[in-house]
Amino acid sequence: MQSSLISICNMEDFSKSNYDIFYDSLKRFNIKFPFVEESHKHDFYSILFVDTCNGEIEIDNHKIYFNCPKVVIIQPNCISKINLHPDTSGKIISFTETFFSLRYNNNSLNDFSFFENGSKPYMSLDFHQKQHLQTFFELFEYEYNAILKDKTKALRSYLNILLVQLERIYNPQISNKTHNSKNEKIKEFEKLVEQYFRAHKMPSFYAEKLHVTPNYLNKICKNEVSKTAGDIVRKRITIEAQRLLHYTNLSINEIAHDLGFENVSYFITFFKKQTFVTPEQFRKDTSH
Repeated sequence: MQSSLISICNMEDFSKSNYDIFYDSLKRFNIKFPFVEESHKHDFYSILFVDTCNGEIEIDNHKIYFNCPKVVIIQPNCISKINLHPDTSGKIISFTETFFSLRYNNNSLNDFSFFENGSKPYMSLDFHQKQHLQTFFELFEYEYNAILKDKTKALRSYLNILLVQLERIYNPQISNKTHNSKNEKIKEFEKLVEQYFRAHKMPSFYAEKLHVTPNYLNKICKNEVSKTAGDIVRKRITIEAQRLLHYTNLSINEIAHDLGFENVSYFITFFKKQTFVTPEQFRKDTSH
C-alpha cells in the first residue's frame, strides 16, 4: 500500500528543454527516473514501445508483463508504476494535449480508441507489427534529435501518423467516427466531468454548463455512446474511487470525503452498486 498522497509528474520531470514533447530510450529508464517506480500520475500522455524486457508496468490495476513486444499507453490522471530492467529495449514518447492540439483540433485525441476512459492500456505486437512500428519510432527519434527547420511541426505530424498506426492495431475494424454537433457535445461533457466530478454528481449541473436541458444531454448520450449522462458521471467517480482504494492508504472515510460524498455510508452504497463489492472488499482483493 502506498502513501496517502499520489505524486503528480509533469514533463519538466523528464525533459529539461522541451515541456511539451519528450522522447527517450527505455534502456536504464528506471535508473534515470527512479521516481516512476512509485505510484504516480502523469499530467500528459505517454506511449511506450517495449521490445524486450524483464519487468512490469502497472496502470490502474492492470499489471502488464512483457512476454512479447507491447505498446503501453499511459493517459493523464491514470495511476501508474513503471519497473523495467536496465537492459530493456524500447522507446518512450510523451506529449501534452496542448502539443497535439496546436495543429489538430482539441477533440482529435478522442478519435483514438486507446485514449477512451477505461480502455485496455496496452496492445501486444506480432513480428510484422513490431517491425512496422519500429520504423515510425526511428523516424520520430531522428527528427527529435536533429536541429532542423520546422522540427516541431514535423514531430506533431509523425506523432499523428504513429497514433493512426496504433489505432489500426488496437481496433482493426474500420469505423468512421463522425464529428457531428452531438458527438462534440458529449466530448465537452466528458471534459467537464473530468473537471468537476468530485463536486458535482448530477447531470443537471453539466447540462447547464453545456447550455442544454438534462433530458437532451441524456438523449444524446444514449444515442451516441449507449449510456446515460448519469452513467458517465458515475463511471468517472468509480474509477477514481478504485484508484484511491488500491494505491493509497487513505481510510474509506477519507476517500468518501475526497470524492465529495456527504457521508461514508452513502459512498459505500454507491461503490457497491457500481462494482458489486464493498470498498473494503475491493481493497482487499486488489492488494494481493
